[in-house]
Amino acid sequence: MLTGLSIRDVVLIEALDLEFAGGLGVLTGETGAGKSILLDALGLALGARADSGLVRNGAERAQVTASFDAPDNVVSLLADNDIEIDKKEPLLIRRSVKADGGSKAFINDQPCSAALLRDVGAALVEIHGQHDDRGMLNPRGHRLLLDSFGRCDTALVASHYTAWQEAKSRLDVAREALENAARDREWLEHAVAELAKFNPQPGEEEQLAGERSDMQKGERIAEDLKAVLESFDGPKSGLALIRSAARKLDRLADAHPLLAEALTALDRAVIEASEAEDKLNAAARAIEFEPARLDEIEERLFELRALARKHNVAPDAIVSLQENLNARLDSIQAGGEGLAKLEAEVRAKHSAFVDAAEAMSAARSQAAAKLDAAVKAELAPLKLDAAQFQTVVERLPEDRWSSTGMDRVEFLISTNPGAPFAPLAKIASGGELSRFILALKVALAEEGGAATIIFDEIDRGVGGAVAAAIGERLARLARHTQLLAVTHSPQVAAKGQAHYFIAKSSHGTVTRTGVVLLDAEARRQEIARMLSGAEVTDEARAQAERLLEGV
Repeated sequence: MLTGLSIRDVVLIEALDLEFAGGLGVLTGETGAGKSILLDALGLALGARADSGLVRNGAERAQVTASFDAPDNVVSLLADNDIEIDKKEPLLIRRSVKADGGSKAFINDQPCSAALLRDVGAALVEIHGQHDDRGMLNPRGHRLLLDSFGRCDTALVASHYTAWQEAKSRLDVAREALENAARDREWLEHAVAELAKFNPQPGEEEQLAGERSDMQKGERIAEDLKAVLESFDGPKSGLALIRSAARKLDRLADAHPLLAEALTALDRAVIEASEAEDKLNAAARAIEFEPARLDEIEERLFELRALARKHNVAPDAIVSLQENLNARLDSIQAGGEGLAKLEAEVRAKHSAFVDAAEAMSAARSQAAAKLDAAVKAELAPLKLDAAQFQTVVERLPEDRWSSTGMDRVEFLISTNPGAPFAPLAKIASGGELSRFILALKVALAEEGGAATIIFDEIDRGVGGAVAAAIGERLARLARHTQLLAVTHSPQVAAKGQAHYFIAKSSHGTVTRTGVVLLDAEARRQEIARMLSGAEVTDEARAQAERLLEGV
């Protein structure tokens, strides 16, 4: 609720600090005293348009600070916008506007946008005035009010709606995928056949490239090895000459010991050379170059890389591509069956949502009848006995169904017998509008809403019993929430638990507006003034006493 209001340099208010309590607070004063200035100042703090005309003449800026006990929904709203507050501490909203334009807003000294300020203000305070077009006049909030009044829990409807929408989304994705694949079916079949014919193998590029490299190296080695082996062939080769020398030396070996040793060395050389020749021949056979095989490898490698470029993938991803294209082609062939299952799921989820939403519609219709009766009971005492109130629960077309169900809810009135029903704001006059809102507020008293409600001159144009009925209902409504009423009616003022008097004073050429919290005697005097006018009579004081005793 609103706990304090500090105003600096707003129009006629130079400096004003007010404290507020719960229950019903009334604000009175003579016409032109500045009651509207007080509401304009509060409106500025709650996100109203920052008008430089609010700045007091001669001042650089106007500033308003409002303090609240923050309800949980406001704490959550601020947290969602990265503003953390301590629920144990007051919520402070500060707004300033410069004389040359421009404004700033702070929540607990943290800068905030005008949009967030309006959202927070709407959750904290409802202001109902002669030209109010917010709050209960906005049809977008009527369904929520009716659901709250009828204790209609939309959680089941919301869960079924979510399940239905998720199933629809899966079906849409599957349909789109199938349509895209079907458009590419001819290409897919060609690509799958081409890849199947080629039959790529995992890691094939690396294996082919390695084998080609080895064969290319083998071609060069084979040529060098051939030249080496030629040195071992023929009668003039080194090995043949060593063997011939060994045979000749064998005939002379007995002639001298050194000749025998020389023969032994030549025998070893023949053996070693023969072994080398054998190994060279074996190596030649092992790395024998096959031009046909090299051509085959290079052709396969070229085709593999060409396929990769064609499909814009790496060569080592060809196998994965083949699997993917096969799966896409299979999905086309099996797509009809999959779609049928998803379509059946969507129908089932849709049916479950419709069942839950229709049950919700029935509950809303019952709640609407009860609300209409409750409001009707409040109209006659408020001098609206010729008027009728109707809560319309109307089914929306399917494309406008939502997690809240399939209904549009709107409050309508008819101010005269036989007159058509229409929205509140289009039919009711200023005074009637405020009284209709009061009747609705009383009927919905326990169903939540903003923590603070302000009625601006709800009693305009009425008096006597009607004013007394308004005061009684304001007091009743204030049992559930903080309520402030700007009033000209002594019957309404007498119902207040706190009474604020707004007065204007002049000092030379300077005019100022001030606000005073009245004590019991001053309050009796003010109500007497409201009863009698400029001259307060003893009879007016006695009547004021009787009104106050009736509280």
